[in-house]
Amino acid sequence: MPSPFAHDRGPVLILIEYKVEKQHRSAFLHALDTLSQERRRDGAYGWGVTEDSADPEKIVEWFMVESWAEHLRQHKRVSNADADLKGKVLTYHVGPEKPVVRHFLTINRPGAA
Repeated sequence: MPSPFAHDRGPVLILIEYKVEKQHRSAFLHALDTLSQERRRDGAYGWGVTEDSADPEKIVEWFMVESWAEHLRQHKRVSNADADLKGKVLTYHVGPEKPVVRHFLTINRPGAA
């Protein structure tokens, strides 16, 4: 039987890659800042925004959470207000696909300090 803590690795780095046209950048960043406040209330830390040096319309939101289990719980407790904030941010994303979301789990290495 797997350990109940098998999915409790962490911390977890979440990257969300948006494509935002230059004329909408300021409004997008304002909406993203509002969303960041919700993410922090929900347990995220180390939140930030970066752009691709080769393509400034490619913007990556990143944040960390304590564990994979906590991140899964975040998905389950999204309120209508939170969904509205995320929807507002998504109105600025262009392209046929949704933003790319990546999850990176810390590797616990034996003997690492």
